[in-house]
Amino acid sequence: MAVVALATDKVLPGGVPVFVASGPEEREKVAMYLSRIMDVQVHDLENGVYVLVKH
Repeated sequence: MAVVALATDKVLPGGVPVFVASGPEEREKVAMYLSRIMDVQVHDLENGVYVLVKH
């Protein structure tokens, strides 16, 4: 559904919106808010990228 990343070099343009955060705290906050708004789950890829998916 979406991607929240710390750096744009970790993400290639694709079919989902990409949100770039300025730091780890902002990345977590944005992912949490988006997950609540979109009713999706957040998965941490452990490379500075969170992926939001609908199961």
